[in-house]
Amino acid sequence: MDIMETIREQVEGNPVILYMKGSPNQPQCGFSARTIEALTSCGERFAYVDILSNPEIRANLPKFANWPTFPQLWVNGELIGGCDIVTDMHAKGELISLVKEATQGAAE
Repeated sequence: MDIMETIREQVEGNPVILYMKGSPNQPQCGFSARTIEALTSCGERFAYVDILSNPEIRANLPKFANWPTFPQLWVNGELIGGCDIVTDMHAKGELISLVKEATQGAAE
């Protein structure tokens, strides 16, 4: 399968997915760690992809997303942004409602 199609399926097939360096239990960079902290505080399950162990995704996701950096948070097939945007949304209380709405809509 084409890598762009794989990325598309991941983004469309998961209500909340984070492309990050490392894993939620062992983030491999500070930006990923701060993003995970904000995301896990929402209390909902989410998918993740470790771009360090998936070099094809790491190389092609920036083209797919038209966003050059990692981590990347996607909700309901839409790119939300990276660490600064996610942590800012968390601080404003916007992230939790976005994530809860996406995950609860998917559970129905």
